[in-house]
Amino acid sequence: MPHRGGLLPLLLVALAAAPLAVAWRPWPPRDASGALAGLGASKKFEGSSDFVKLEYHMGPVLAADITVHPIWYGAWPAEQKRTIRAFLRSLSPQSSGEKEGAVPSPSVADWWRTVRLYTDQTTANVSAVVALGQEKCDARMSRGASLTRMDIQTVVKDAVTARTRPLPVDAGGVYLVLTSPEVHVENFCGQVCGFHYFTFPSVVGYTLPYAWVGNSAGRCPEVCAYPFAIPAYVPGRRPEAPPNGDAGVDGMVSVIAHELAEMASNPLANAWYAGGDPSFPTEIADLCEGIYGTGGGGAYTGQLLTDGRSGAAYNLNGVGGRRFLVQWVWDPYRSYCSGPNALDHQ
Repeated sequence: MPHRGGLLPLLLVALAAAPLAVAWRPWPPRDASGALAGLGASKKFEGSSDFVKLEYHMGPVLAADITVHPIWYGAWPAEQKRTIRAFLRSLSPQSSGEKEGAVPSPSVADWWRTVRLYTDQTTANVSAVVALGQEKCDARMSRGASLTRMDIQTVVKDAVTARTRPLPVDAGGVYLVLTSPEVHVENFCGQVCGFHYFTFPSVVGYTLPYAWVGNSAGRCPEVCAYPFAIPAYVPGRRPEAPPNGDAGVDGMVSVIAHELAEMASNPLANAWYAGGDPSFPTEIADLCEGIYGTGGGGAYTGQLLTDGRSGAAYNLNGVGGRRFLVQWVWDPYRSYCSGPNALDHQ
């Protein structure tokens, strides 16, 4: 596969559009007055595809083996890192040395199979292999505690050009910038909980798919860690118990999953999305925001599984006995939001 920099000619049109893709929006939905929007006000639903025009725009998907390189920006306790690493390893357990069948269904790997349904113009599917790669830590927050969206690209640049132990620039590499609670990122909480795009050669030196996800604990967990925290405008709803005991990080896991699914199916903003503007696409996870189980939509997550000992809500099993709550993604064959915990999949 050619060097990432060689993918740049595919994106002359997208590069001309200066704004970064909006990507993940806060959930649950509100109307213009700030009140909770009803089911009819949202495009995130489980059934009919009458209003969904997801199209393929002839660009590549991540068909080569994927390696996720986390970049830990800010202070990250070891247990929080372990939770996120466990999720990333769960996407392709055999790549992490797990025996086939070691993780019970519904599993994170089962969830990734829906993402794998997306193909490029050569009919190559999104890769089944997603491995945890090398990591980089910036606990001192070398770019400060308040970052713009373009600053995230600079954080990636710092990681791949570091004098000591730089992250590799490889054919299947994607770069996941994870910011701790004390870090504010432009539009965080108000408009986004995470986003993905590709780096500009003029900034980083390469065209690399990357994503950013922030830890909303202490800042806006009711927005970015829903349903582990509930907004005041959702009456009568109690928060779900997080499966790994950390609302901020458990909320991040679903946003990470969201961004990885869209990065795999639309890495250069010219593959799978709905809408006419690649700078503001509606992608395969956007279509299913807030849906985690059968019947989900509006402010209702859908039917979830419950841990018999802790009472925590989850819908996917992972490596090492971990459990996660991850939103569904759009199934291009069924033409609706789907996940392995769906009642018709049991």
